[in-house]
Amino acid sequence: MSDPKFQNSVKGNKKDKAQSTQLYLKIAEIHDDTVVLKNGGLRSVLKSSSVNLNLKSEQEQNAVIYSYQNFLNMLEFPIQVVIRSRKLDLEHYIEKLKKIGVKQSNPLLQKQTFEYIEYISRLVEYADIMEKQFYVVVPHDPFGQERKGFLASFLENIFPQDTVSKVNERHRQFEEIKKRLSQRVNTVKAGLEGCGLKVQELNTQELIELYYETYNPLTSRSQKYEPEQELALEQDEIPETTTGTAHVPA
Repeated sequence: MSDPKFQNSVKGNKKDKAQSTQLYLKIAEIHDDTVVLKNGGLRSVLKSSSVNLNLKSEQEQNAVIYSYQNFLNMLEFPIQVVIRSRKLDLEHYIEKLKKIGVKQSNPLLQKQTFEYIEYISRLVEYADIMEKQFYVVVPHDPFGQERKGFLASFLENIFPQDTVSKVNERHRQFEEIKKRLSQRVNTVKAGLEGCGLKVQELNTQELIELYYETYNPLTSRSQKYEPEQELALEQDEIPETTTGTAHVPA
């Protein structure tokens, strides 16, 4: 017969383990296309294309390197360059091909389309085809590392004693800091585009998907993150354009 105290201790350990995962996650929430950290810092993430220098002439290579050097020298704040390698996901591409094959009126072309789909599916299944994605993280820490800012307090909990004026004040301060972060983002985008790169700032849903796949590498392969907007479209509803707040799935 098992000891009830032992069972309670096991349950307690499991609960503590689940809580510790959230404690070590530095991200408090994601909204307004911005990552908000628990210490009050803000982050914007840019997705960038790449340049294959091996396909360029020596003169073109020197021009790209010189432009990138000037870009780094003009920065007055730090940035983080992240190179992410992951297994190539062609699920959406294959689904698109299936729809094209079904609608194909020519029997020969339809047969060739489905044979190509089968070939691609087997290729992805047996060959580990990897793709690299490049991101640039633009930070803004207005309060420094030692001082606890309003965002840190705001994101811990909204207490019952909060008044409307306090909430409005926090929102106003967030908007001011967000404007300064946006100025940094525009500077980085202009510098990278000057190097011949295509740069796109990730929106709220794209940020959630990125961190979901990063923190859940195995689960994300079998269980895709489906944003509420896509679910609404599947139900033939037109979602309202709102500024939402979402927490990172973990």
